[in-house]
Amino acid sequence: MTQTQSTHRSTGTVEHLRPAYHVRPPGGYINDPNGPVELGSDVHLFFQSRTTLDLQTPVEWGHATSPDYVRWTLHRPAMAPQPGGPDTDGCWSGNTVLDDGRIRAFYSGRVEGNPYQSVLTAVSDDGGASFGPAHQVVPDPAEAVMYRDPFVWRENGTWWMAVGAGYVDRGASIALYRSPDLRQWTAVGPLAELARTRVGGEDTGAAWECPQMLTIGGRRIAVVASWSPEGGPGEVLSFDVDVPPALQRVDHGTNFYAASALRESRFGPLLFGWLTEGRDRPGWNDGWAGVISLPRVVWLGADSSLRSAPVPTMETLRTDSPGSTAQLEIVIPEASGRVVVHFGEEEYLTFELDAGTLTIDRSHASVATHAHGGRMEVTDAFDPASDRPAVRIFLDGSVVEAFTSAGRVLSTRVYPTTPPPWRVEAPADVQCWGLAR
Repeated sequence: MTQTQSTHRSTGTVEHLRPAYHVRPPGGYINDPNGPVELGSDVHLFFQSRTTLDLQTPVEWGHATSPDYVRWTLHRPAMAPQPGGPDTDGCWSGNTVLDDGRIRAFYSGRVEGNPYQSVLTAVSDDGGASFGPAHQVVPDPAEAVMYRDPFVWRENGTWWMAVGAGYVDRGASIALYRSPDLRQWTAVGPLAELARTRVGGEDTGAAWECPQMLTIGGRRIAVVASWSPEGGPGEVLSFDVDVPPALQRVDHGTNFYAASALRESRFGPLLFGWLTEGRDRPGWNDGWAGVISLPRVVWLGADSSLRSAPVPTMETLRTDSPGSTAQLEIVIPEASGRVVVHFGEEEYLTFELDAGTLTIDRSHASVATHAHGGRMEVTDAFDPASDRPAVRIFLDGSVVEAFTSAGRVLSTRVYPTTPPPWRVEAPADVQCWGLAR
């Protein structure tokens, strides 16, 4: 690629920052992914969606489908709040399961003034395009700091439901329920709990949002989003629920939150996530915010941490030449060296591979006033014995996701003011493709 554009300091609308092959609607605000489910030859993905950037607007469930996990078709919202109903102020996070061939959603219904979001269920009889009336399936708790985000799955002939919670005297918690038929639920007790502390430098949270349950190699792995009343969202963490919690980060970047799991897929267990904005709120001046991550195949590393790789079908988006696109894949085969993406004369993004560590430096990625900067890194990043390249970098406008050969992943956001063409400075063995959906 050649660099022909000069950097400018405008903070106006910059269309090149809008993601193209990641899931998001044309405008408005989105956050948590919800309920990925395979039905026939398609995967259905739902997500928290508002048509505007006004966060007081009640949340709907947006809807997208794909035959291959990389080419997505957006549909009309599948679920909207019922005026005067149990979700009148928002259809919040949850998941979906197949119930006799129908898609059944379990989710949190928000009603302004209620201390908790009630756990609701609703059924789609038209293949996920819309959902019928909702009703509450378990009572609200008597006392909690937070209670929301059901995740339902079937295991050993029984339906189970995990709900995120937190308590003043007990800390972060996952409430567990069971059912023979998805209709009658019995409380079992906490699946896992942890008093707020710090593990590996990470705040484990006063409560856990968006609990997801995976079974990998016969082990029950919880994925949770740490949360606190004073700080809000923290990090996505994982742990084995059958041993004392040793929580570890799922993503080592700066902008991954609210993971949503698909326990079984054609590629094995998968995770999606919400890629938050990496710019201050006054910089949301182009009519949209938030994006859904690439779907990730997950497995356990030797240290029991959750490792990730992009779904194999990502390779089908490659084109022969990067051209003047903001949609790129950069493949670094060896675990040493330096790659720089030059956006403009003053704007560039750096990837450094050294001594088993991957570092991403976005300190100079943008001259825009509201764009965040700084460095992030992950150690134990490379596995020479794997058949994966040292790093695969996916750039989609303002989105960056970097996957390493050891299954580490760093997700972040960048906001260069200079539109493409951009220039990649790299060793001769580094490959670069344009990506077209």
